[in-house]
Amino acid sequence: MGNPGNPDYINHLKNTFNDFPRAKLDSATQQLRGVLERDLPNIYESLGNRTLLICVVPRAKAESEYGPDQQRFRSTVQAVARESNGLSDGTHYLRRHTNTKTTHLGDKISNNDGSDPYPGITVKTCNISADTQGKDILLVDDIYTPGVNIDEDAIQALLNVGARNVFFYAVGRVIR
Repeated sequence: MGNPGNPDYINHLKNTFNDFPRAKLDSATQQLRGVLERDLPNIYESLGNRTLLICVVPRAKAESEYGPDQQRFRSTVQAVARESNGLSDGTHYLRRHTNTKTTHLGDKISNNDGSDPYPGITVKTCNISADTQGKDILLVDDIYTPGVNIDEDAIQALLNVGARNVFFYAVGRVIR
């Protein structure tokens, strides 16, 4: 956060404590929209113009723990997917029902409950729609964190339930 080249708007969109002003959230939403409107059509073209079902890696807490302003990342991905040729909306096809630990905050928050990431955590803590079966999926996440393996686990879970192919895209990446 705050370093040159960082997509700081991603942190604003997380709105973890649900305390960012509407103007900051709207600005962050527009920045994300611009990136997605540029990148998603390019990914679609680079994959041979095959129809892609857009899914989103769910946040760490159960979905019921977040308000709409804390789900802006997903709702923005959803809006761009619905407006883009060759992309279909599966942004609600992975839904977290059980809390997991928020890995990027560590002990900064008192209610950081649930399990640390482990192989199979997506299957144990999420509902995965049967509508992913047989589909080419573009799995979208806000930040890829090497070594945490949440994204890899979500990819494997989608393949295990019958997705034909899973391609992965993250807006940002943690560099250590």
